Amino acid sequence: MILDMHLADAATDDSSWLDPARHWPALTAATRHLDAPVGVLHLPALRHNALDMTRRAAGTPIRIASKSLRVRSVIEALLREPGYRGVLAYTLAEALWLADTVDDLVVGYPTAERGSIRRLATDPDLANRITLMVDSPQQLDLIDAVLPPGERETIRVCLELDASWHVPVLGHLGVRRSPVHEPADAGALAAYIAGRPGFRLVGMMAYEAQIAGVVNRPAGRPVDGAVNRWMQARSMPELVERRARAVAAVREHADLEFVNGGGTGSLEVTAADASVTEIAAGSGLFGGHLFDGYALFRPAPAAAFALDVVRSPSPEHATILGGGWIASGPPGPDRVPRIAWPEGLSMLARESAGEVQTPVTGRAARTLRPGDRVWFRHTKSGELSEHLNEFAAVDGGDVVETIPTYRGEGKAFL
Repeated sequence: MILDMHLADAATDDSSWLDPARHWPALTAATRHLDAPVGVLHLPALRHNALDMTRRAAGTPIRIASKSLRVRSVIEALLREPGYRGVLAYTLAEALWLADTVDDLVVGYPTAERGSIRRLATDPDLANRITLMVDSPQQLDLIDAVLPPGERETIRVCLELDASWHVPVLGHLGVRRSPVHEPADAGALAAYIAGRPGFRLVGMMAYEAQIAGVVNRPAGRPVDGAVNRWMQARSMPELVERRARAVAAVREHADLEFVNGGGTGSLEVTAADASVTEIAAGSGLFGGHLFDGYALFRPAPAAAFALDVVRSPSPEHATILGGGWIASGPPGPDRVPRIAWPEGLSMLARESAGEVQTPVTGRAARTLRPGDRVWFRHTKSGELSEHLNEFAAVDGGDVVETIPTYRGEGKAFL
């Protein structure tokens, strides 16, 4: 069976996840024949998320951020749907692998993979379909050190603009990515690239992490939410104005094919920026629990995983085998998987989610027995696929397909 999203039918699809008491036991029943750990993709929820993201993007194409999925067949299925165009890969080796079936790939981070650079630089077809990220002449030097211009194909490159907000007193708000912050600096680097043999500047990128990746209505933290909304309401107008000037400065030296911005958490506001031609997004498709904390949207829990209870160390506790599937970012409770079912379970503060065991307590723990299933939602992006060889695709209450992850296909890129 070939996985397809069928987004045209998603508006009338099953929405059982709105009723946890029906949804999670149904997943248990559908996957009872599978040994834990069990990863599930609930196809109606995935279709819902994919369609909702295109609605929020309001006609701006979405470039799929592969690091948030790491499931090749899902990426390919989305690319067959209206509203999705191209992939934002996270390593060059991954992009080379995906290029067997994907035509338009941008590597979202600068690369120092010399073997992969050599392969790209000596293959005319790959060099025409894969774009590398740069923000410094030193990255061009590294490529030339692998193969100089006269001995290789012309390399397509994308210039990354720093999208962070620099505020007096508060300082740098955003992530530490590109050193290119001001429009004049972007124009100067574009001029340098345009004058350097062996490279062609075809794109720009500016990822507003302080908006796309920061929750603005976190449960139980109203003050944090208010502060983040205040910050985002002021950061985005500054970026829109600065990004437009930077794009204009770069276009004086290059015929840009695309200007990429945004992420799952900023689809609406990034789509409203006239200088952006496409938005990178991925985490909202699987619907990790981090994205429950946004004001303008809430994804369905399309991806989840189940683990087995294996012991009861006391009448008040049950112990689950595994569970420490921790997300990247500042260590804290919001990076830990969240127990979705059964309700009435909580982790222990002194142990939390462990690599090989996760003790839980609460009223539901008293009734759990070895072999019972506990369902979890992952936090935000790729950590789930890195722990699973495959997902069981569930639709209509049945497993309709088994879908390998990158790991299941023998690939671990980062």
